[in-house]
Amino acid sequence: MARGSKASYTPKQRRQAEHIEDGYEKKGVKKGEAEARAWATVNKESGGGKRSGSGRSASRAQPKTSSSSRKR
Repeated sequence: MARGSKASYTPKQRRQAEHIEDGYEKKGVKKGEAEARAWATVNKESGGGKRSGSGRSASRAQPKTSSSSRKR
């Protein structure tokens, strides 16, 4: 099961995690494992927690990685 508070995530990130979790459950993954995988995916794609684009320094921005949840 996912650990920690999810209070620092945006509503969009929460919706994404829920949608990803539903997809894993449809594939037969248990509820707790699906939740953990969903939050790991959200963290990988967004860097985790709330992040605003305008106040962030370009030198501290994480490099963009290819998204694992998107098919090419």
